[in-house]
Amino acid sequence: MSEIVLQIDGKEVKAQEGMTIVEAAKTVGIEIPTLCHHEKLEPYGACRICTVEAESNGRKTLVAGCLYPVESGMVVQTKTEKLHSIRKVLVEQMLAHAPDAPQLVELAKEYGADKDRFDKDPSFCILCGLCVRYCAEVKQKHAIGYMDRGPRREISFIPDVAAKECWDCKECFPLCPTSALQAAYVLTEALLPEQPEEEAGCSCTSGCCGG
Repeated sequence: MSEIVLQIDGKEVKAQEGMTIVEAAKTVGIEIPTLCHHEKLEPYGACRICTVEAESNGRKTLVAGCLYPVESGMVVQTKTEKLHSIRKVLVEQMLAHAPDAPQLVELAKEYGADKDRFDKDPSFCILCGLCVRYCAEVKQKHAIGYMDRGPRREISFIPDVAAKECWDCKECFPLCPTSALQAAYVLTEALLPEQPEEEAGCSCTSGCCGG
């Protein structure tokens, strides 16, 4: 691959053709925040927290730094007032799903995000897709996947596959940016047999539960 030169936050950066902006920035010590990125996985661009301003051929655009390839002569800004505002709103939206996630709490401090701005929907999942992609791309087991679309989209373990593979693996747990415990809970929930409605309540006759 040929070497190209670009500018990131005023620094001249020599990068290899095919590198993404996030990868090139890292070579000169510039860290761009990411939540859905992993070096072993194909770039995905789900969380958009890595959004940067990229100017090329006189045109400035907002792009996902973990996806967008570098270009010769490109000028990139990773810290501007506009980017600060964008990341603040993105963090606030994710905090509605996982208000106590350590990574989100740290980002909230950095960008001054209000954890109570949006109505709470405590799914504890920000749909970063790390677990799904790791299981498919690295482990090649496909034990976890997406269900539904749009606002109803969620991640679920596939019971038949997960029962055979997951308890001896669990490599996706620490990848979760919200909580490894939450990942364990979702797996357990997927593997537990559904309880019939008539068995859902207490069937005792002693009156211990007021029934």
